Amino acid sequence: MSKTIIITGGAGFIGSHVVRLFVSNYPDYRIINLDALTYAGNLANLRDVESAPNYRFSKTNILDAEALATLFNETKPDAVIHLAAESHVDRSILSPLDFVYTNVVGTVNLLNAAKTQWAGNYEGKLFYHVSTDEVYGALGETGFFTETTRYDPHSPYSASKAASDHFVRAYGDTYDLPIILSNCSNNYGPYHFPEKLIPLFINNIINRKPLPVYGDGLYTRDWLFVKDHARAIDVIFHRGKKSDTYNIGGFNEWTNIALVKLMCSLMDERLGRSEGESEKLITYVKDRPGHDRRYAIDASKLNRELGWSPSVTFEEGLAQTIDWYLSNGDWLKQVTSGDYMNYYDQQYAKR
Repeated sequence: MSKTIIITGGAGFIGSHVVRLFVSNYPDYRIINLDALTYAGNLANLRDVESAPNYRFSKTNILDAEALATLFNETKPDAVIHLAAESHVDRSILSPLDFVYTNVVGTVNLLNAAKTQWAGNYEGKLFYHVSTDEVYGALGETGFFTETTRYDPHSPYSASKAASDHFVRAYGDTYDLPIILSNCSNNYGPYHFPEKLIPLFINNIINRKPLPVYGDGLYTRDWLFVKDHARAIDVIFHRGKKSDTYNIGGFNEWTNIALVKLMCSLMDERLGRSEGESEKLITYVKDRPGHDRRYAIDASKLNRELGWSPSVTFEEGLAQTIDWYLSNGDWLKQVTSGDYMNYYDQQYAKR
């Protein structure tokens, strides 16, 4: 193998798409999927590549510094693509310390493992840290987040990601560790655990459950198709400038209520329901504490310097996403019932 890459959080939503892309597109790379398999990690997301000769799974928690050191010493990775994170804002409000441990301490453990393993011999090495646009805080009605926007996190989740970003840059400055960062907007697409807005509402519409919309529903987000995010990570990993930051966005701003109504219309059409039937499920609920009003990413640097741009419009990507969930009902049932948690034991316990 020409290169060994550890991808953390590779059984998660975004991580599984990145693992699949690298395993499939780079057969001469050895891809090690490091994941603790918490509630959002699902190895069934990678059934199509789990037997590939250049793929290996390691059930390792990034909070276990000793286990990380052992894995790094054994595999001698050339690079780390770090996606493992607690990422759900609502969960961070309920349990901030979980986010501090995983997102901050876990990231520092990985940085230490890489620094120790590479021991100053940084030729061909890279620590790529994947972050979020939420570290920038909120925007008014106009303007966009750029790579130089001042950090202003408003939730325990975004604060923990901001802290991890700072540690990565600090290791780059202090120890000359070769680093790259990217900050992305809201992702959507296949294999998304149904706690975030789009997969949750798809599941609720299927089952005719209420669609809880925060506040007035006018909160605005920029939406990025997960496969386009994986493509961007690929480009940044191979061609990005060391110690630099790249914003990844979909150029797709939607208010929550407009997005939900579009989903209802697409779902009604596919489920053979009367027009407007699913919209009746919309229920306005009490707003979330510290709710950022608007996010919008300026991804022009990534387009200008590395030639990346989204491959689909939001309408196209959302239609593909809905069709995937409707065609993969067994996956959705396993995830919502918790049965997917048994997949590791079924596939790996006897190996």
